[in-house]
Amino acid sequence: MSAFVDRAQLHARAGDGGAGSVSFRREAHVAKGGPDGGDGGGGGDVWLVADQNQASLLGFRDHPFRRATDGRHGSSKRQHGARGRDLEVAVPVGTVVYDLEGEALVDLSVEGVRWLAAAGGQGGMGNARFLSNERRAPAFAEQGERGEERWYNLELKLHADVALIGLPNVGKSTLISRISAARPKIADYPFTTLVPHLGVVRVGARAGRPGDATEFVVADIPGLIEGAAEGRGLGHDFLRHVERAGVLCALVDLSETAPLAPAAQLEVLLSELGRYQPELLERPRIVVGAKADVAAHEWPADETVSSLTGSGIDRLLGRLASLVVEGRRRRAATAVETVVVHRPVAREVAVERVGEGEWSITGRAATRAARFSDLTDEGALAELERRLRELGVDRLLARAGAADGDVVHVGGLALEWYRHAGSGAQSGGHHRATRRERLARHGRLDEPPGPEPEPGDGAGDA
Repeated sequence: MSAFVDRAQLHARAGDGGAGSVSFRREAHVAKGGPDGGDGGGGGDVWLVADQNQASLLGFRDHPFRRATDGRHGSSKRQHGARGRDLEVAVPVGTVVYDLEGEALVDLSVEGVRWLAAAGGQGGMGNARFLSNERRAPAFAEQGERGEERWYNLELKLHADVALIGLPNVGKSTLISRISAARPKIADYPFTTLVPHLGVVRVGARAGRPGDATEFVVADIPGLIEGAAEGRGLGHDFLRHVERAGVLCALVDLSETAPLAPAAQLEVLLSELGRYQPELLERPRIVVGAKADVAAHEWPADETVSSLTGSGIDRLLGRLASLVVEGRRRRAATAVETVVVHRPVAREVAVERVGEGEWSITGRAATRAARFSDLTDEGALAELERRLRELGVDRLLARAGAADGDVVHVGGLALEWYRHAGSGAQSGGHHRATRRERLARHGRLDEPPGPEPEPGDGAGDA
């Protein structure tokens, strides 16, 4: 029998984007054919999908890694690379996704909903995309963007129609084995059940007319003890599986060997439920006196059953089926099938001081702006300056207090920044670095310097 796993980790790795191509059309009788490099394909995404056919997180326990495929590189003749294939990862309905700091990101509580766990990298543009009246022969292209890579904690909260709750050794496992095909471990000592068990119950089926039956899922929740709401005896691990049950079936031991009187047992159960989540006390509930065949107490339970002899079982199932059907109708009338996303939308561009005269530009848009294949190329540098200026990086740096000559880190690059006339900074001359200065920062002084560009109103030195 497969183990039940309700906590696991996931490492989601999206595909990298393909690189754009640097290519020029070269054919007989075609003079100066121009750039014809194609774009790279985008990387595949990783999606989590809530699937009722998944019963636990067992598949992630020993193999948490899930990766989508990379995009293909572009090539000559404007041939674009193929996009990487998305990866859909099935998780049980009721899975809650947390980041490693414990913040809830999404609750996959509805069958079929999808959530983007890792976004694929964007494909790089080929040099044909950079052709303009001012730039007739662009000799640079974009690199593909790296796909997102994230670790998550997964936690499963069971979706059951009925939850069997009670103190240890009260007879929950025996009852679920009697009313369904579930076969949990049964013994005469406390805490036999250490993980929840699910059983499917069919009520009201008639010969030749199975469609008349009511089917519902019953969860055997491990025994609760006093202090479970504070986590005693793995109380939190067990109680969270009660949260989404439509009906609570509280079992009370009527036998002579019960550790507490029936009324005291029920008081402990309701007290722990109320302290853990007060609204659970408002959930439809049936109190069942168990072990009626050896009962030593007269106590007014809603139902009295014996899992050994079968007395009272049919009546109990009939009442549970009625409550389940009523609850389903009520939820269907008010349900809104949408995924609940807790994670806030990340800012596009942000500036952070990382040291004296040193700044970091973060945000996916800024990182994308700096992914060129050859930043020693004047055209690539001009394009980088334009992109950063359009993102408002000059303005953000000026407002943050950056000074001329400060080092700015963006997308793995370290650049010197100088005020731009339109950045909103105080007066100060704008300096556009010479090609020799740029090559020095990139370790390329072995190349002979080209002609000095004329000073002009560019963006901050990029």
